[in-house]
Amino acid sequence: MSVSKEMPRTLLDKVWDDHVVAPASDGAPAIIAIDLHLIHEVTSPQAFDVLRARGLKVRRPDRTLATMDHATPTDFVRESGRVVIHDPAAAAQIRALEENCRAAGITLYGLDSERQGIVHVMGPEVGATHPGRTIVCGDSHTSTHGAFGALAFGIGTSEVGYVLATQCLLLEKPKRMAVTFDGALPRGVTAKDMILALIAKIGAGGATGHVIEYRGSAIDALSMEERMTLCNMAVEAGGRTGIIAPDDTTFAWLKGRPFAPKGAAWYEAVARWRDLRTDPGASFDAEVTIDVSMLSPMITWGTSPGMASPVPATVPDLAGDASVEKALRYMNLTPGEPLVGRPVDVVFVGSCTNGRLSDLRQAASVLKGRRVSPRVRMLVVPGSQAVRRAAEDEGLDRVFREAGAEWREAGCSMCLGMNADRLTPGQYSVSTSNRNFEGRQGPGGRTLLASPLTAAASAVKGAVADVREMLQ
Repeated sequence: MSVSKEMPRTLLDKVWDDHVVAPASDGAPAIIAIDLHLIHEVTSPQAFDVLRARGLKVRRPDRTLATMDHATPTDFVRESGRVVIHDPAAAAQIRALEENCRAAGITLYGLDSERQGIVHVMGPEVGATHPGRTIVCGDSHTSTHGAFGALAFGIGTSEVGYVLATQCLLLEKPKRMAVTFDGALPRGVTAKDMILALIAKIGAGGATGHVIEYRGSAIDALSMEERMTLCNMAVEAGGRTGIIAPDDTTFAWLKGRPFAPKGAAWYEAVARWRDLRTDPGASFDAEVTIDVSMLSPMITWGTSPGMASPVPATVPDLAGDASVEKALRYMNLTPGEPLVGRPVDVVFVGSCTNGRLSDLRQAASVLKGRRVSPRVRMLVVPGSQAVRRAAEDEGLDRVFREAGAEWREAGCSMCLGMNADRLTPGQYSVSTSNRNFEGRQGPGGRTLLASPLTAAASAVKGAVADVREMLQ
């Protein structure tokens, strides 16, 4: 039975109710209209193949936006104006996306486009992400767009095909979880530390089956980029997605962007968007509260984002927990061992989690006037070409280069080991990305997730470091 509009509703309820084409019935999920479909080179080729095999066309190419990011190199070499792709599999994926978008009339921001970038950086950046929209992509971190008050889901390749053909999706309505962050962030603590602290508290499956609504005074104080970091990693807590009610910060960030409403339509849109808030008295299925003033910089020590501790802590002793014991064997860590001082080989700053301009500013603030340790390879990878240009305009690229870091082109890079940027077996990486599974950054690689501040401090020290010791 649908929720009465007379009853108090959560933000999830409001966006869901506005997009129901057919309600759930007789064990069948609801049919939900999709406002925006984002695609990239990895999860779309098979979907287009299915459409061709069935004689179907893309229903709404105007509601589909494409870029390439996963398999793309971040050390571009151009010949005759074209980026050279040496990996045959990556080249085939990129060529397929170009051909499929051309045939379907879909806008593509390819490697030669000034708007190319990681799909979940590019989408908000061009203003395609609006409050109240439903957004899907064949990528689990589509949850990023929830920072704008959108209901945004990662979907599988088969579902990519369904959305291309119908502009709708079969969905079970998730449960509702409220996560309230109150207080003021201490020095050296960032949005990345907030989400790692939450996942450590509730576990990597703690939000399974739920949409996490982030709320509270600490959320209100965050920038849009910081809010995107929180929503990006809602899936690492097991959540279906994350969402934040839009406010003046949201509207100021969106205004004037290419795909944002213009003129009178802008003011009409903002008036609608202001209603996208949870009603007083609306109920949640689960609630969690965290006082951010008590947080420290966080870092993972295992092979799940939930295996995280404050940087100054020691590796926990959880004898008898088979998953922890397996993780520590893989990571070659011992219970009681200090995390600070653990030597690292690679530092990666980038990804759809922390590859935005504010993230690069944080890393640069630590590196300015310092040098990356000679034992460390540091890669700094902007989340989009627009981020890259903005960073270069501010001189951040010079800070990175002078410190001894590599300044790269935009792409997913070392986040997922799907391109040339990979760890070698046994290497330790402090990474600003979102997943630390076995082999995530390359077979046998060992990943410690952290904020850009902690990553930069660790690059300088050549080992896991507490950035607060380096902040003025």
